[in-house]
Order: sequence, then structure tokens, then C-alpha cells
Amino acid sequence: MTDLFEQNEPAAPLAERLRPSELKDVVGQSHLLGPGKPLRLAFESGKLHSMILWGPPGTGKTTLARLMSVAFDAEFIALSAVLAGVKDIREAIERARIVLQQSGRHTILFVDEVHRFNKSQQDAFLPYVEQGLITFIGATTENPSFEVNNALLSRAQVYVLTALSESELRTLFERATSLALQGLVFTDEVRSLLIDYADGDARRLLNFLEQIKIAAATEEVAEIGVEFVQSALFRGAHRFDKGGDEFYDQISALHKSLRGSSPDATLYWMCRMLDGGADPRYVARRLVRASVEDIGLADPRALGVALEAAETYERLGSPEGELALAQAALYLACAPKSNAAYLAYNKMRSFIDGDKSRRVPEHLRNAPTRLMKDLGFGRDYRYAHDDPEAYAAGENYFPEGMPEVKFYEPAMRGFEAKIAERLAHLRELDKQAKKNE
Repeated sequence: MTDLFEQNEPAAPLAERLRPSELKDVVGQSHLLGPGKPLRLAFESGKLHSMILWGPPGTGKTTLARLMSVAFDAEFIALSAVLAGVKDIREAIERARIVLQQSGRHTILFVDEVHRFNKSQQDAFLPYVEQGLITFIGATTENPSFEVNNALLSRAQVYVLTALSESELRTLFERATSLALQGLVFTDEVRSLLIDYADGDARRLLNFLEQIKIAAATEEVAEIGVEFVQSALFRGAHRFDKGGDEFYDQISALHKSLRGSSPDATLYWMCRMLDGGADPRYVARRLVRASVEDIGLADPRALGVALEAAETYERLGSPEGELALAQAALYLACAPKSNAAYLAYNKMRSFIDGDKSRRVPEHLRNAPTRLMKDLGFGRDYRYAHDDPEAYAAGENYFPEGMPEVKFYEPAMRGFEAKIAERLAHLRELDKQAKKNE
């Protein structure tokens, strides 16, 4: 009689069952694993070294770490930084020490999502890496330059993994169908659709195929069509890690496309961000920022357009309000560009930061009381509206003794070209006034 408390082992997911057991079976990362490439040389060198594997999900980071342990006959200890703490690190180190004493085998300590460990947790590895007790392999989807301590980073080689290409995913698709999905027929259209859904993530593709296999068995379907796939799967969003590298990369792409006056690319990246779960309010703030940084006075209406779009979104919410953001993004992309105001502001801030505190000239000071007037505040101030063209030619508005500065240089584009013409005219009036003194 079977024990009531006896449980069958759960079946491993398809992605785990198809995990490569040899380096030659790894799909993707040819820039690292091809002949003469860095990781291939690491495997062939016969000598382990600590490393950080940085790349998006489903690119083979865990697989490569496991293959390292096989290639070098090393003990493999895996920790997840999401779940583990300093206690788990100490237990792993103690296990590595026992393995070395009892069998003479070295240990690879693999830490998944290493960027989730804080500084003290990351520091805990350092003495054991330096002693050679463990070879540290960290996996991260975040830029290690920002997320991994410099001390640990200096002791590990960083290898950058990339999302799988369409052809690489197709190879993985063929392997999965031949080994685990016999009896199911996929059309070319379905293959392309699933590869598109996978978005460069091998694990995601295999999970989709496993879901389809289960759904097909339930519905007793053998031929897999597009409608069946769409009903059986929840595609989810494209890759967009809010707060991570994908987040900042796509923001950068949006801003640079807008700055480069490419309306279609601007709209593409904005929609990619929204599709991936970015807060539309954040997108609105980026549009406002771009309107003053990259357009400025070349089109003074740009800031108003961006602000009105942000307000419209607040009134309407999603999805209706997102159309206002799209309209603003297109307007900003098509507008004439100037960063003159942005540059002038930064230059003036830098100048003031390095300059002494200069007093306001007496003729520019406010004089609301008789005492202040008796002290000379506001004396000899020229009211610009009383002069021709409402301009007090030759007047100085800077502190006494301050060197001449000229940080605002209007661009000869859009409305700013007219500003440049007017400023040039006013400078001529200044010159005439000085000649007449």
C-alpha cells in the first residue's frame, strides 16, 4: 500500500529538461562561445576564474555556470539572491570547505540575481574568493557597474550575454519539438508567432511550448494554429524591466529619437515603454524634459504642448490619455531643435558655482522704504519702457566688477533664429550708446 504521505516528484519543466549538458549544445552567445572567443577559451584553459554573467532573462547564464562545474569537475552550489541571506552564504562556504577537505574538489558558488544582494552580503564572498576556496559566478540582468561592489567586480571577469536572435530561437524550437513535442504539428506562421512572443528569451519560448503541449492534450488537438496559440497563451508584455537596464535603455532611445527629429522612432519607443508597463506619467515627464532640453526657444510652444498632454492624461487616464502623449511626442519630434537654453543654464550654474558671491548693484536694488531710497537703492535705474524700443541701451545688469559673460547663444533654427536677430540688434544699440557716452 502506498504511504499516504508519499509524494511523487514533480515533473521538471521543459526548459529544465532541455537544459544543455554539453557546451556544444548551447544555443546562442556565439560571441562568447565560438572558437577563440572568451568563454570558450575559459572552458578550454583548464583553469577556473570568477566571473559575472550579465544579460537579459533566458540567455543561458545558469546553464553556462552548470556546464563550468561539469567541465572542471567542481562542486556546484547555487544560491538565489532573492531568497538567500548571509546565513545561507556561510553555509555554502562551509559546504565548500568540507568538499575540499573530503574529496579535494573545488567549488563553484553560483549566485543568481546577484544584484539583489546588498553591499555586506556581496562583501561576504570576498575573503573566500581571494583564498581560492570558491570560484564565484554571479548572474545578473542589471548593469554590474552599478549593482555589484567594486571590490567584487575587480575580482571577476564580466561577460555580456545577449538576447537570442530569431534564427537561434528557431534552432531551439526545432530541438524542443523533436525531443519533447512529438505528435504536434506547427505551421511556419505559428513558429514565427511564438518566436516573436519569446522576445529573445529561450526559457520563455520553451515555457510557451510546454503550455501549448498541455493545452493541446486537454483539447485533443494535434495541429497547432494561430488562433489556438492566441487562446492558449498569455503573451504578457515585451521586455521592459522597470528600474533596470531595459528601462533606462528605452528611455534613452525615446529621448534620442525625439532629439533626432524621428517621429516614427519616437512613437515606437514610447509605445514600447507603455506596452512594457511604464507609468504614462513618467513618459509625460520625459516629454516635458525633452521640450526644454532639446527644443527650448526654437519652438516655445513645445513646453506647453508637453504640459497639456500630461494634464490631459491626468484627466482621461489610460488608454484614452495615452493618445495625448503620442500627439505630444510627435509634435516634439517634428519641432525645430535647440539646446541653447539648456547649455546656457548649465554654463551659468557652473560659473556661479565657481564664482564668489557678488552684491546686487545699488541701482537694481528694491527700495520700498524711504531709508532704502536715502541709501541710494534704486537710484539711476532706467525704466526700460521709457526708452526707445523699450530698451535701455548700454545699461549693465550684472554685479560691479563681474567679468563679461555670454552663455546664451541662440540657434539659427525656428523661433530662436528671430531671437538671435533681435539680440544682435540690441547689441548694436549698446555699442551706439557706449560711443555716445
